[in-house]
Amino acid sequence: MIVTLTPNPSVDRAVTLAALERGEVNRATDVRVDAGGKGVNVARAITAQGGEAIAVLPVGGPEGHLLEELLDAAGVPRRSVPVRGSARMNISVLEPDGTTTKLNEPGPVLDADETAELLATAAAVAGATWVVGCGSLPPGAPEDLYARLIADARRAGVRVAIDSSGAPLAAAVASTPDLIKPNHEELAELVGHPLPTLGDVLAAARDLVSHGIATVAVSLGADGALLVDRDHAVHARATIGAPVSTVGAGDCMLAGLLHGLSRGLPSADSLSEGVLWGAAAVTLPGSRVPTPADLHGIPVDLTHSPSAALALGQR
Repeated sequence: MIVTLTPNPSVDRAVTLAALERGEVNRATDVRVDAGGKGVNVARAITAQGGEAIAVLPVGGPEGHLLEELLDAAGVPRRSVPVRGSARMNISVLEPDGTTTKLNEPGPVLDADETAELLATAAAVAGATWVVGCGSLPPGAPEDLYARLIADARRAGVRVAIDSSGAPLAAAVASTPDLIKPNHEELAELVGHPLPTLGDVLAAARDLVSHGIATVAVSLGADGALLVDRDHAVHARATIGAPVSTVGAGDCMLAGLLHGLSRGLPSADSLSEGVLWGAAAVTLPGSRVPTPADLHGIPVDLTHSPSAALALGQR
């Protein structure tokens, strides 16, 4: 079972427009509402594929109640931690060419007791094979929250993965989690310099592995994903002809990767599963996560010899 901790979940409202026009009245052609936040998305994706996941999250205010209702409707098991503030509402504006504009609220302020309860709840779930700390931190949460999660997971004998950015990711990396999943930009921020080619990303990932992180998986958008551990450097990507929404695609990639690893699949096969789930998510509206039926007909190209010269983001 995979336990996800989302310190700053959201109600995700996806609004589809013919074209976004600033300063004008924009009339939606479609609206979708889902439970959101990186860890919540990971749990939703695993559940939709028939796997076992539990979402741990703070809930408060009307949006918090809606979050719980949405998770219950999706069949996602949860451990809710009551907080005084209200959960956030995030809005994604989707255009027909796949362009996604996101408006993210800051989220509720968490005090020390609420933060401690979140961490204790995540560490106390019996039967966990992975604990995953995901996403940004809400106001008031300490930057070392994920580092504390790593320590708690280690004491419980559970592997831990982190998907975050900025100072929280840097603090977590210093505590050497079993896996990190930054995207291209987050990895560049972490190492302190641009990474224009796949070879640059590969070198940065190998350096992190040499400093104690067992697995580094980097999501690269349309360029797929790269996985590096002590024994492998694997690149996988899938081609999507008509992207609909990129919201949550990286979360679905992480979900597929962990789903594979938790079942004992080799790292390369797990990466392929992750890239397949992420690619399928791009074909779906809003932050909808793929079901098994959505995975059909999406080929994944996998190589154990990543092309170091590949320029990233060149479309």
